[in-house]
Amino acid sequence: VETQSTLTGFKFIGEKIKSFEDGSKNFVFGYEESYGYLIGTEVRDKDAVSAVMIAVEMAAFYKSQGKTLLDRLEELYQEHGYFLEGLHAIGLAGKEGLEKISRIMTYFRENPVKAIDGIKVKEFMDCHSQRVTNLEDGSVVSTGLPSSNVLKFVFENGAWFAARPSGTEPKIKFYFSSFGETKDTCQSNLETMKKFVLDLVDGIE
Repeated sequence: VETQSTLTGFKFIGEKIKSFEDGSKNFVFGYEESYGYLIGTEVRDKDAVSAVMIAVEMAAFYKSQGKTLLDRLEELYQEHGYFLEGLHAIGLAGKEGLEKISRIMTYFRENPVKAIDGIKVKEFMDCHSQRVTNLEDGSVVSTGLPSSNVLKFVFENGAWFAARPSGTEPKIKFYFSSFGETKDTCQSNLETMKKFVLDLVDGIE
C-alpha cells in the first residue's frame, strides 16, 4: 500500500482522489490529524459514518480471534515500536499576535533545529519554499506539495515536529510525533521534544 502526503484538509485528499479517477491508483483510506477519516470515494470529506463502520468491522474481526482492538494495537507497537503524538496551540490575538506568529515562523525557518537530546534532525521541510533539505548531505528536493506556511523537522529515528499558523484562529500550532522502543521511552521522548521547542518559542521576543 502506497502512502501519499498532502497538506491538512480534506480538499487536498479529495484532489488526490480526483487525480486517480483515471484508474491509475485505487484510493483506500485518507485521514488528517484532527481525527477525520475517509474510507472509499463516495464522500469527498471526513466521514464519521464509514469510519464507525470500519471500526465495528475491525472489532468484530479481532473478537473472532479472541482479541480486542487494544490487544491488536499493542501487537503493532510490539512489532514496530511505540509512536505517540501531541499538539500544542499558542493563542496570539490581534495585530501584535500576528506579528509574533510571523517572528516565530521566521525564527524556525532561519534557525532550523539540528538535534534534540542527541537525536539528529534528518530532514527540514519548508512548505512555503516547497523544499525538503537533507541535513546530512545538504541535498534538496521538492516537497511535491502546494506552497503553505508550514515547517516540519524529521529526526533520524522517525520522530518529527511541525509548526504552522492556524488558518482559522489567531494561533500558532506545534505538532509532535515521537518514537520509542517502549511506551515510557516514547512518552519521555515526546515530553523532551515539546519542552525543547516550546522553550525556544518562549525566548522569541
